[in-house]
Amino acid sequence: MTAQPFLPFALPDLGDDEIAEVVDTLKSGWITTGPKAKRFEQAFAEFLGDPQIECIAVNSATAGLHLALEAIGLGPGDEVITTTHTFTATAEVVRYLGADVKLVDIDPATMNIDIAAIEAAITPATRAILPVHYAGLAVDMLAVLDIARRHGLRVVEDAAHALPTTLEKELIGTLGSDATVFSFYANKTMTTGEGGMLVTRNPELAKRARVMRLHGMSRDAFDRFTAKVPSWYYEIVAPGFKYNLTDIAAALGLHQLKRLPAFQQRREQIAERFNDAFADLPLILPPCAPEGDTHAWHLYVVRLADDAAITRDAFIEGMFAAGIGCSVHYVPLHLHPYWRDRYGLTPEQFPQSQKAFERTVSLPLYTAMSDADVERVVQAVRGLLA
Repeated sequence: MTAQPFLPFALPDLGDDEIAEVVDTLKSGWITTGPKAKRFEQAFAEFLGDPQIECIAVNSATAGLHLALEAIGLGPGDEVITTTHTFTATAEVVRYLGADVKLVDIDPATMNIDIAAIEAAITPATRAILPVHYAGLAVDMLAVLDIARRHGLRVVEDAAHALPTTLEKELIGTLGSDATVFSFYANKTMTTGEGGMLVTRNPELAKRARVMRLHGMSRDAFDRFTAKVPSWYYEIVAPGFKYNLTDIAAALGLHQLKRLPAFQQRREQIAERFNDAFADLPLILPPCAPEGDTHAWHLYVVRLADDAAITRDAFIEGMFAAGIGCSVHYVPLHLHPYWRDRYGLTPEQFPQSQKAFERTVSLPLYTAMSDADVERVVQAVRGLLA
């Protein structure tokens, strides 16, 4: 019997339209930030459905978070509250600006930031809240925005997992925060290879982010090189960054965005199959979105229950032996040497995140999976735990 091929944890779902658009871009001669990046920004704004929202395409969600925090004036002496249960990019952008992070625990029911812990962490130095929509489930943003309003704080949402997540039927990205940042990394719900989108209703924030996105130039290259009259002149108005999205990447995004509703439906279908198949196992299954709302299902994260007869690490090894890749989201920030040592953090300060980490496994869930692939995952999980 021939062994089945290895099933990776994630794969992008790219079709002929994306490939043709990239080829068209290469043939056009405009491969850096240009007409397709602008089209992608416009298409993303139309997807969000709010004419007041401005979209700024960037080369990563990390870049978008950095630009958003820089645009609100974050600097040395300021603090930003965020969750320990996230990827380091969420927090590192705060340090880029010389400010400090205040890490807090998660709600064990949702794996999202603990709302009560946010309020308890506020000090006179607190400037902003940076919630993370973990795995594609919306944070209780109404509560976050209420805290921010009462304490005079800014809010920047890390929505790297949260496209097209909704909260009370409103898309993440259209709520009342100062800015929201999405990721189009290779394993996200749609991809441009590398890339992200900063969205905001604040025209001054958008203007600053656009300037800082490309070296602090007063005009970007596309505007200068396509003007109807000679317009070579520009000015550097700030020490900016190199965060622009290329047209090659935007070409992928234009078609991935069109496919996003179908992508979400397929992800939800796989998640529902997993939920049904694992209901009798010693697992804590991921929370679903409230009735009427949308979970992006970027990740399908299970936690081994107290009575599971196998450790998390042994479970992952067993899945690998069955030819299936898994991951862990995340090794929380309080366990990493930099964050641990800078802020004197211990696992006891974050009991919910620590317990989740010790039991968490992310199973493969992506739209390029066939039904047979899904059943392979089901049978492997059941074989280890049933």
